[in-house]
Amino acid sequence: MAYDEVLADRVREQLEPEGVAAKKMFGGITFMLQGNALANVYEEGLMVRVGPDGMDDALARPGARPFVFRGKEQKGWVVLAEEILDDDVLEDWLTWAMEVTAELPPK
Repeated sequence: MAYDEVLADRVREQLEPEGVAAKKMFGGITFMLQGNALANVYEEGLMVRVGPDGMDDALARPGARPFVFRGKEQKGWVVLAEEILDDDVLEDWLTWAMEVTAELPPK
């Protein structure tokens, strides 16, 4: 199953002016800030970095669920239901992901 190209374009439009690079990986499009992934559009939707300390707040929001890889929950990442991602909600999540990712050391 392919990723949603329309969603990828919406994410790209918001992040590229901020200096974020898009790279095909993990079966989708990964958005990178200073070499660190901050979001990924893949077959299940949009995955964003919220940081380990942000998990409780993120999961309390509508449409967010833990990102599970190979049966294990990945701390610091959530997957968002596409139906909740109007422009304002998308911008809010991407801003959060940018702030968390900007605190990481560059790779």
